[in-house]
Amino acid sequence: MSVLAIDQGTTGTTCLVIARDGRVAGRAYREITQYYPAPGWVEHDPHEILERTLDAAREAIAHATAAGAEAPVAVGITNQRETIVLWERATGRAVHRAIVWQDRRTAERCAALASQAARIGELTGLVTDPYFSATKLEWLLTQGDNQARAERGELAAGTIDSWLVWHLTGGAAHVTDHTNASRTMLYDIHARGWSPELCTLFGVPAALLPTVVASSGEVGRSTKATLGVSLPITGIAGDQQSALFGQGGWSAGDGKNTYGTGAFLLLNTGTHRPPPGSGLLTTIACDERGAPVYALEASIFIAGAAVQWLRDGLGLIETSAETEALARSLAANDGVYFVPALVGLGAPDWEPNARGTIVGLTRGTTRAHLARAALEAMAYATRDVLGDMRTHGQVAFERLRVDGGASANDWLMQFQADVLGVPVDRPDMVETTALGAAGLAGLAAGVWASGAEFLASRQFTRFVPSETAAASTAVAYGGWRRAVRAALGWARDRE
Repeated sequence: MSVLAIDQGTTGTTCLVIARDGRVAGRAYREITQYYPAPGWVEHDPHEILERTLDAAREAIAHATAAGAEAPVAVGITNQRETIVLWERATGRAVHRAIVWQDRRTAERCAALASQAARIGELTGLVTDPYFSATKLEWLLTQGDNQARAERGELAAGTIDSWLVWHLTGGAAHVTDHTNASRTMLYDIHARGWSPELCTLFGVPAALLPTVVASSGEVGRSTKATLGVSLPITGIAGDQQSALFGQGGWSAGDGKNTYGTGAFLLLNTGTHRPPPGSGLLTTIACDERGAPVYALEASIFIAGAAVQWLRDGLGLIETSAETEALARSLAANDGVYFVPALVGLGAPDWEPNARGTIVGLTRGTTRAHLARAALEAMAYATRDVLGDMRTHGQVAFERLRVDGGASANDWLMQFQADVLGVPVDRPDMVETTALGAAGLAGLAAGVWASGAEFLASRQFTRFVPSETAAASTAVAYGGWRRAVRAALGWARDRE
């Protein structure tokens, strides 16, 4: 038996057919277009996301079939979180481009909510920031007659998982899971349901929102018109919670960092619900069977996207892989730091008006310095939040499990271990976001009898902190914090 895992991310969709023994039997990828209609605004075309997701899914199934693998028996979906879509129930057509999690157009609205931020945090575990879906959806509802149409029940809204499930099932299922719902700033993490108080605050009719379901369990079936075969959809989770599940992070104290477009540190706290504070977020994750548990999260908005900017924006490299050799070519960073606040700063500083800042440039600065600075920034930002997370979560955190594209960079992983002073474990399969979706779906469909069976074939490469590097990395980290203060000063000095 096998499972089709759909991983719809910020820059594209990856689809994997994962066999019961953990092999990837089929694979396909489609990139999606990024739209920047104004400074700080980021949008996606929901219909392009759907079309390219379906193309990738069919191709992955075809590759698996051609290789002689067993056909998938279920579908698991994981997705970029917080990105919101508003569409017509009658036609399934989106009424606007999707507003992406990176989008900052509602920064002023969030600032205006300062007096209510404590209450919002108490209900949701989140900070009042444009990152989350609520103010994005509120903005969409102000466009044209969308508010009136929503109140008449003509429109539906949801994160990308909801959008995909709706279309995969031919409009039969309008659902989301607890992990995605907990990222909207409309979900009460105490009651584990939509908050009437917050829906009123943001002008969101309750009927507009999807039904919240378990992360593991059947929610509908795909139509033959979409995937070419009717399959039960039995797993849904936001990308970071899916990655935590794929890493086996089911118990209190288990944590991981995903280095993707952004970087996301997630720590399972079990039944302990940490109060909001210290720039950390309280969110919902999954236990071994996909049931809701609590977790702390730190969101670093820009990680791998900084390397992508060096490639696409500045033309300093041709491929992301070049950064490893460039970083190794330098004995030190020579005082060059890159604070990649290209869409604002997340935890622990939370400054939406911050912008990318490079300090320490001299006549001797080369592209190698900028490449190394982009990699170092990922490691420093991770350290920024790990200490607070250990204390706030009231759990031990003795290792860091990693995944995502940048985790393939051996130089970065060793530097991360040196900066943190704890071992870094990288799995043999770094696409744990898709793997988590497969696990959630496969457990519900009977592909795996337990979480232990699901993870039985996994192996890890361990990067151990170097004792000789401790002093130099401590000094370098001090330089990073100085660079962050410079970026914050520029953002906050408006005169």
